[in-house]
Amino acid sequence: MFTKSLPSLFTITNLFLGILAIIFVFNEKPELAAIMVIVAMLTDGLDGSVARALNVQSEFGKELDSLSDVISFGVAPAFIMYVVAFQGINEPLAWTVTALFPICGALRLARFNVNAGTPGYFIGLPIPAAGGVLSTLALFHDELSSLILLSSTVLLSVLMISNVKYPNFKKVGIPKAAIWVTPIIVAVAVGLAVLFPGQISKIIMVPLVIYALYGLKKNVRIIRFIVRRRKKKPLPEEQVQESR
Repeated sequence: MFTKSLPSLFTITNLFLGILAIIFVFNEKPELAAIMVIVAMLTDGLDGSVARALNVQSEFGKELDSLSDVISFGVAPAFIMYVVAFQGINEPLAWTVTALFPICGALRLARFNVNAGTPGYFIGLPIPAAGGVLSTLALFHDELSSLILLSSTVLLSVLMISNVKYPNFKKVGIPKAAIWVTPIIVAVAVGLAVLFPGQISKIIMVPLVIYALYGLKKNVRIIRFIVRRRKKKPLPEEQVQESR
């Protein structure tokens, strides 16, 4: 019974951390809020891997995971950004952009649940990566202008519902013998997060931004290739005759 429940425990931990992030940011602790989202990313990655290793995947677990992700990587990061960076700007604009992010995240998850997608790839930026970037980016609100942060929020929202392909690392399995070490890994991650919240969040932001831009750059390359091919494509015989 416990074995079957283990993946769901990781999912519930993910949800719990997302709720904590919201509480922390409204209590003027944005660094702790951001790191809660980052640790939630770890537990989100573990629940699926553990479920596959134990062969206990279920529709219940899939739906619970999606609902938890909307809170931890959609609502929580949006609130973090709103509280620390959007307070001094036009209110309707701030409300709209803040709401846009979790809405696009929910649409992204709904599409993921019903579409098989491309093997080895995610279609659209995964919501955990988008939430991780947004929550850590908010920590740079003193260095970056509100316009940049607003634009970044909109860009991440659009990337989630786009057709841009991103590498899927979730299929990397965990050996069955190592499953019982995963709670220790989470406990150590939480301990480090509480001790060094600001520093860890900002460090982890770098690979997350690279991941978000990687998919975008790769798809821009493909679009350029298609455009070049179309330009080189010879005209049909009828058009050639008409031109004469």
